[in-house]
Amino acid sequence: MQAVWMLLSAACFAGMGVCVKFASIHYNASELVFYRGIISVLIMLAVLRGQDIEWRTHIPGQHLWRCSIGVFSLGTWFYALAELPLATAITLNYMSSVWVALLAWVTSLWWGLRSSRGSPKAFTTFGGHTGPLGFSILASFAGVVLMLRPTVDTDQWFAALVGIVSGVSSAVVYLKVRSLTQAGEPITRTVLFFSLASVLAGAAGMGVQGNSGWNTEAAAWLLPLGVLASAGQMCMTRGYSLGPTLVAANLQYAGIVFGALFSVAFFNDPITLWGWAGMTVIMVSGIWATWLQESSPSLTAES
Repeated sequence: MQAVWMLLSAACFAGMGVCVKFASIHYNASELVFYRGIISVLIMLAVLRGQDIEWRTHIPGQHLWRCSIGVFSLGTWFYALAELPLATAITLNYMSSVWVALLAWVTSLWWGLRSSRGSPKAFTTFGGHTGPLGFSILASFAGVVLMLRPTVDTDQWFAALVGIVSGVSSAVVYLKVRSLTQAGEPITRTVLFFSLASVLAGAAGMGVQGNSGWNTEAAAWLLPLGVLASAGQMCMTRGYSLGPTLVAANLQYAGIVFGALFSVAFFNDPITLWGWAGMTVIMVSGIWATWLQESSPSLTAES
């Protein structure tokens, strides 16, 4: 069942990306963040009530930090989804696990050098997997170069950079969500606070970007956007709770496959051989990096 929940989560998030692209024809990123937040708040309040979970928290500071980074990550991803081919934007966002691995790699090197008093062996022996982990990260970056080759050729380099930033910030969000979970916070409460922050940030952004007004055709995508976002979050949480973290994390990469299929089916986006090669390299290196982290206690603890 864990595989089913994780595949459903990946499909929901990819479907959310489709909704964002259609809705972004009329609405700007701030408006999409705002409407997505409102719908998610209503869903999460219903879930909290059904589960009889108190909405108040004893660690508001940690939620504030997670929400700040999370809203920034969401806004940058929505911008990338609007400006880039769907498959490209989704793949860049799914690099979050690679950025987490990079943080673990740098941290392990630092502690390795300190413990070995500067010995060069720290670069290959500390934690057992530091050298291979570094190679997997470099391979993932090579995959980005392959995948973005057609994107850069069409002068969409700024949107690609924003997409990369969304992946980096998503990595920070992942670490904060993990710390909140370890502190005993229910995921529904965490999602509720994030959704509330999205409403506030979206409203503030609309004050700067402006309000596009109502458009029935574009607005039809707002409800499924919010529903799919909330469903994807809940399915992912369920998947992580049913089995090994390594399996769940690797199954998340199915989102890249769904993104590529939806990109071709809904938008007729051409995916070149370079693009397919880049996505494959990113998926393989990301799975490898995740496996190395999970199988090395020293890397997992220090990250």
